[in-house]
Amino acid sequence: MELLKALKLIGSCLVLLFPCKYPVAQEGGFAWRAGDHHIHSRYSVSWDRDSDPPTPIIGGDAIYPIHMNALMAKYHGLDWMVSTDHGGPNHSKLNIESAYPELIESRLVVPEVIQFYGMEFDTPGADHSSLIIPFTENEAQQLFELESRFSRREPWPSNSEWNSELRMLAALRAMRNQNPQPLLIANHPSRSLRIEGEYRMDDPGELRSWNNTAPNVAVGMAGAPGHQAATLNADGSIDFNAARGGYSGVSTLGGFDQFTAKLGGFWDSMIGEGRNWWITANSDSHVHYSEGGSDFWPGEYSKTYVWSEKNHESIMDGIRNGRMFVTTGDLIDQLYLTVRTDNGSSASIGGRLMLNKEQAVTVTIRFREPKRTNANGDRPTVSRLDLILGEIIGPLQDDSIDFHASARVLERFKADAWEIISDYKQLSFELPALTVNSYLRVRGTNTNELEPQIDPRGENPWSDLWFYSNPVRLTISQ
Repeated sequence: MELLKALKLIGSCLVLLFPCKYPVAQEGGFAWRAGDHHIHSRYSVSWDRDSDPPTPIIGGDAIYPIHMNALMAKYHGLDWMVSTDHGGPNHSKLNIESAYPELIESRLVVPEVIQFYGMEFDTPGADHSSLIIPFTENEAQQLFELESRFSRREPWPSNSEWNSELRMLAALRAMRNQNPQPLLIANHPSRSLRIEGEYRMDDPGELRSWNNTAPNVAVGMAGAPGHQAATLNADGSIDFNAARGGYSGVSTLGGFDQFTAKLGGFWDSMIGEGRNWWITANSDSHVHYSEGGSDFWPGEYSKTYVWSEKNHESIMDGIRNGRMFVTTGDLIDQLYLTVRTDNGSSASIGGRLMLNKEQAVTVTIRFREPKRTNANGDRPTVSRLDLILGEIIGPLQDDSIDFHASARVLERFKADAWEIISDYKQLSFELPALTVNSYLRVRGTNTNELEPQIDPRGENPWSDLWFYSNPVRLTISQ
């Protein structure tokens, strides 16, 4: 109790010194709720391997207490966050005995931020994933069961049989059978690539297998990875040898993973199959760049906005059903993509609209640029919007496919195309009648790049900003 009182006092002092930089979203009802699903605390540890079993070294990898992450998330305008420490030998015990009690304390210290329990899953046969556990009285045991049984670095002595795709599919079946079901999001899916198209830790067929096995659990991937401050020195100057996101092989494009950023690439192929496969953004915060790390604070640079009420259950439902858009550098803080028929039927981001053959629709895009400066002291503006259309063709025979030929930019809109209505910028577009099932998604940027370009070493992340919506699906009645 004395520790908890001290934490609350520290939290109160920090709030006075650093009041929330951003306006607080309305508490009740649905609104765009900003969050981050990939945040490390001091329980992402290093290991003293001179002992048997290895002894965890608290703060050996990431350094901040969970409540420090929550306070900085609040300061940078987040409504929700997930604490996601990665594992190691017997880490499930450390998680349930140390990290989880600190999360409970953090929820009391910073109640304004909805805080989920989770971990960066050491995915069998693949790269890491964010595992988000539903908020229940059994949440600690739910994660303990999954980590202790399936996390590939959990056993000691280490066991190579734990590191296989078959074991990952078994883990997904276990997740699928839990009630309530968790969520799994593939992190930095192409960071392990060294040559474009030669997949290593994550590959298209593997991610399809995840989604096939547990479609309500494995629901997407990080579009914008963390470690976006990797090119910044501690004083904010540029490290010209560093790569954004730590992508030292195949680079990011406009700060986004190639699986997402390439028009007609892997993400479009997943949507084009009709899959629920969404994108997110995160900080992957371990150590802030001002302290020698490669990270921004949660919400300082990347945000995932979920259309939800401000509670655990509604946020989980919003993520599971793709009611999300993502942005970097606070380029925007609200986005509405609405498709409407002349009889008043409509659908928005993550939704689906049934259409009759030869039925035209009106597409309305409305967004808001923040009035405040971002964490770099800038007020970036959107220079262009792209409306992207692709066909939904159904399941593919070849699960290694990473392209979708029908995806294209239907229209590019510059500033003279939209009107200003109160705090919003808005435009409407008449979409001719479709003859096949299709989807629409939107992206925007502060640059003049028609397509996001390869991020060179030493690029300033604040100069190259993008936002992406998840799709709206249009189904033609037969």
